Amino acid sequence: MKKISSGKVREIYEVDEDKLLLVVSDRISAFDYILPSLVPNKGKILNQISEFWFNYIKDIIPNHVISTDIKDFPKEFQTEEFEGRSMLVKKLKMVPVECIVRGYITGSGWKSYQQDGTVCGITLPEGLQESEKLPEPIFTPTTKAAEGHDENISFEEVCELIGKDLAENLRAKTIEIYSKCAEYALTKGVIIADTKFEFGLDENGALVIGDEVLTPDSSRFWPASDYQVGRGQKSFDKQYIRDWIKSTGYDPESGTPIPDDVIDVTVNKYKEAYQILTGKNF
Repeated sequence: MKKISSGKVREIYEVDEDKLLLVVSDRISAFDYILPSLVPNKGKILNQISEFWFNYIKDIIPNHVISTDIKDFPKEFQTEEFEGRSMLVKKLKMVPVECIVRGYITGSGWKSYQQDGTVCGITLPEGLQESEKLPEPIFTPTTKAAEGHDENISFEEVCELIGKDLAENLRAKTIEIYSKCAEYALTKGVIIADTKFEFGLDENGALVIGDEVLTPDSSRFWPASDYQVGRGQKSFDKQYIRDWIKSTGYDPESGTPIPDDVIDVTVNKYKEAYQILTGKNF
């Protein structure tokens, strides 16, 4: 099978002219670097959380999944190595925009707001505190950089890039999906602070959601029981490993393995997110 892409976490194989196989590895990235240590079973957890959410939002938008059953894969992929961490998907013409939605003010959004009261050019109410819920979710798209950092772009720039109708559809679907899923997660005791989606167009030009959905790699998940406005929050996502890197001064480029206890905590956070959100044991 022809491998057409190897990203920070995913491997993409071309099955035929209209199908791909996405394989989610156990690699973990932080600050745009792939870290030297694997996180055992991380790929399976991400794949299965995405599958759960794709099913949950299918009334809002179609998705690219054909099958997650290894028996439906080409025979080259019918091995234990690929089981549980792979999806057979429709090939889409991907929209060159990362669709980020923020329901709470945190991370780079909080830094930006402290400087000038805006996030990605959107003026927010005065007096917000760190981690506070926003009056309404906001759409803060970025470019999709092949290497290095994605760049924030305004909604007007998205319109110029892909056309006004598609841009408005992207924004509406991004906020609708986030709102439905955030409401569900809250019933399970999880706050989804922000997330990113990727969309593509199918052979008929219809908008389809692809890549991953609401995983601990693409989202900030906070335990609602510990939530408190005015500070950073505990999380069920890879923020833990980012915080560990910042607090220890670890150099992501060094190639030095990450300590086992840090990897263990990370695995357990991913498992906990999966179990709480899906109601299934991993």
